[in-house]
Amino acid sequence: MKGVMVQGTASNVGKSWIAAGLCRLLAREGVNVAPFKSQNMSNNAYVTVKGEEIGRAQGVQAEAAGVEATVDMNPILLKPTSDQRSEVILRGVSQTVWSGSEYREQGYERGKQVICESAEKLAEEYDTLVIEGAGSPVEINLNDRELVNMAIADLLDVPVILTADIDRGGVFASIVGTLELLEERHRRRVKGLIINKFRGQRELFDDGVKWLEERTGIPVLGVVPHLENHGIEGEDSLTIQNVRSAQEKALDIAVIHWSYTANNSDVMPLAHEPDVSIRYVKSFKDLGDPDALILPGTRSTIEDFLTAEELGLTEAVQTYAGTGTVVGICGGYQVLCETMYKNPEDEHGISGIGLFPLKTTFLSKKQTIRVKGQTHEESGFAAAAMKGYEIHLGRTEGVIEAPFLELLDGPEGISVDNGRLIGTYMHDCFHNDEWRTEWLNRLRRKAGLPELPILRLAERQKRYDRLADHLEAHLDTQTLREIIEGSGS
Repeated sequence: MKGVMVQGTASNVGKSWIAAGLCRLLAREGVNVAPFKSQNMSNNAYVTVKGEEIGRAQGVQAEAAGVEATVDMNPILLKPTSDQRSEVILRGVSQTVWSGSEYREQGYERGKQVICESAEKLAEEYDTLVIEGAGSPVEINLNDRELVNMAIADLLDVPVILTADIDRGGVFASIVGTLELLEERHRRRVKGLIINKFRGQRELFDDGVKWLEERTGIPVLGVVPHLENHGIEGEDSLTIQNVRSAQEKALDIAVIHWSYTANNSDVMPLAHEPDVSIRYVKSFKDLGDPDALILPGTRSTIEDFLTAEELGLTEAVQTYAGTGTVVGICGGYQVLCETMYKNPEDEHGISGIGLFPLKTTFLSKKQTIRVKGQTHEESGFAAAAMKGYEIHLGRTEGVIEAPFLELLDGPEGISVDNGRLIGTYMHDCFHNDEWRTEWLNRLRRKAGLPELPILRLAERQKRYDRLADHLEAHLDTQTLREIIEGSGS
């Protein structure tokens, strides 16, 4: 199989980002390319046109490649539900919840079969695959049954590019240490190195490049500078970070940071607004008096709610909501209801924060669907087209005087006090430029800040081109192409 695998010395070194850029680079050259990640562990999901779940990163990489995302691009998705258990999704469909040991014992052979089937289908449809690894390839205690790094490079017989994050420090040790811990046959697969997230004067690292190449015998394909505000969505919770506006006076948007935050890409469009600062809140001491509060989705709604309750955060949200602006998305919507029932047989339920006179009942079957419509005429907002997706297990019911949205299949969500308080199952609602701008301009007027015109963020293709341009400027693309064209072994 023709392709290249992007592995890393650790998590969050930029594998997803570089893979997306390579997909774009190759696609612009006319290569029929697709992304592939055999197994993804992330609560950031992407819904395909068929209503199936894959990792968000592979959905983004497919967009960068200019192709429609399918379950074959990420045949296994593991969504953590606690520190030790994860929901297992095979080819877009939820199967079970297993502990790590259960998955290794019972899921390995089936997982390997699914991976092989998906890889074969992609190989029939595409000429080249850009394959992403996970974490580090030298997790010694797990390598006997791993399904995502060198085992996949062997299975598909592809070369490996090893990526390291220089911004976190220790780049020489991380690269050399990783290579030293690899088996010799796997070391031979590594055909190039990428130093990512570089800051400062590039020439000062020339000696470092020379040392690495002499020490490892592997070419450094490039030293890639840190790219600010690239707009490419991250894969997991490690990408969650505060965003500070450069303006002296800016909107203060607080976002609840659940232990199992899901689809944190929902708030990313706000980070591109010039007068918006985003900060993540874990306890009542952090909340303060923001201009708005967002409760994002969570993979473990009740568990995260109970933890927040113990930390005094739910009471703080109740108090703030008396006069503040609140948006609850998916799990964040559910905890704002009066009662949450663990299942249809649960007679007592758990009292929620209680902003909305609604009840949520958790079901066994998950809803995964792309949705579109517009803001509801009773929502308090001007009519604006809205599109996004839903991924949830709960059903929320009750008397809703003013829905937030009017979707093709009927009203959705809730809007209270002319849109000051919102609950919705629609992920990506802030990606809708007109509505986001109206919501922000309300906050700006209240804060005494000037209103701003619509910032068009929906032109996602420009972001992928910017990323590809950045990689093209700093990578030895000729050597990279030769690596892809050559043998993996």
